[in-house]
Amino acid sequence: MKKLVVLILALCMLCSAAFAADLNWSDVEEAASQIAGEFKTFDEISVKIWIPDTLQAVELSDDDRENGYIGYFADENSAVAVQYVDMNGMSLEEYEAALKEDAEVSEIEAGTVNGLPALSYMLKEKDVACVAFTTEMGYILEVTCGKLSDENLSSVVAYIVSSIQSAK
Repeated sequence: MKKLVVLILALCMLCSAAFAADLNWSDVEEAASQIAGEFKTFDEISVKIWIPDTLQAVELSDDDRENGYIGYFADENSAVAVQYVDMNGMSLEEYEAALKEDAEVSEIEAGTVNGLPALSYMLKEKDVACVAFTTEMGYILEVTCGKLSDENLSSVVAYIVSSIQSAK
């Protein structure tokens, strides 16, 4: 019965256009364990994220790093990008206000991921979903998952986003 509840929860999260308001790894961990994957740790920000084995790490160029990318995982159809950008101390509320000014952004939702305040939003024309966090250093950590129309990725997006947590 517990597996069924976890599966239903995961499907509900996937069916919503934006991510659920409160996500926790413990709610999907059992279902995610049925898919080959592992946690990747980003030491520079002490965060870890579960990435399915179907997405392979892509080596970042110096230009990518200058643009704040600290991780990029892809297959032939989809990708997960992890970006850490100096936003001059912008708060999550200020970031939300800036996102609302962007015509490409839709379905902004505030919530938490493993207890961390976050914003989720969609870039429908680019077929991606994003979740953003602010850090004590005044940076924005943003995880972008796309193409959501790719069945392989869409089936695990909830697991990826639910896994974002402190590596401590």
